[in-house]
Amino acid sequence: MAAGYFLLVCDDVPYDVVLTDPGARVLDVAQAVRRLTGLSLWRSKVLATRVPALILDGVPQEDATAAVLALRDAGAQAEAGQRSGDA
Repeated sequence: MAAGYFLLVCDDVPYDVVLTDPGARVLDVAQAVRRLTGLSLWRSKVLATRVPALILDGVPQEDATAAVLALRDAGAQAEAGQRSGDA
């Protein structure tokens, strides 16, 4: 019998948050990235300037939505998408 992974209805599908454009307020975006990831301010600024950048990896939908809103409030363009099913 072949072993396989089946996505059940009760499974939470992980989401990824991608920063697509830091906008004009790069330092504000870097501070938002720092709050979301826990990285240092320097590393957050480097991550914010290298777009597209994966900010959060495999988080629940609620956390991904909150992160996108925080980044957009800081002046960036970000999007949350479902992770591809290559588990």
